[in-house]
Amino acid sequence: MLGGGYNVVLNGRTHYEELFVISKELEEQFSIECLVSMGDIANEEDVKRMLEELKNKFERLDVLVNNAGIVYDMEIDERPTNVFEETIHNNVTGTYLMCKYFGLFMKNQDFITRIINISSTNGMDCNFPTSIDYDASKAAINSLTRNFAIEYAPKVLVNAVAPGWINTEMNKDLPSDLVKEETSKIYLKRFAEPKEIASLVYYLGSEENTFVNNEIIKIDGGY
Repeated sequence: MLGGGYNVVLNGRTHYEELFVISKELEEQFSIECLVSMGDIANEEDVKRMLEELKNKFERLDVLVNNAGIVYDMEIDERPTNVFEETIHNNVTGTYLMCKYFGLFMKNQDFITRIINISSTNGMDCNFPTSIDYDASKAAINSLTRNFAIEYAPKVLVNAVAPGWINTEMNKDLPSDLVKEETSKIYLKRFAEPKEIASLVYYLGSEENTFVNNEIIKIDGGY
């Protein structure tokens, strides 16, 4: 995508100014066009509006990356039901709505397109009761991926990337003892860097990918 001549749409619920700055940096660095489309992906009307903004600006959509996600770590007996529901609503409903509306538009184009959902090993074989709703949401995203792959074949390749531990903003405040313990379990003895996950996403979204479809791909350094 980046560096490949793709125009980019950036989405967020908040931080418009930051997204606008990033969009300008991308335009200057890669000589592309960017659109900042603010909205909540778990809100159906916002999703429909954002799709219209994209169509008005670029008229086409080659690649959709569903990367929005939230997590609140806490013990099960301390977790309010509304927190559980918020996580499921944002992570699962948001992915569903984006795949539904943007994916239908992609399916009706006259060329092959690609959807990449960002899942997690937490939705496969690495579970933490303190993030029970997050884990459930990622398992649901894996199911959504497989169902949309069936629904949109053969015009849209739908895959999910399931990272393990990554050095991201979400993980920067993890307790040091947890980081040490989890690092010891990883065969490569370190957390991934974001660019390593991005490289896999890039391939799945590129024209080089012509046959990888309906896959949940782990990228965890061995765990």
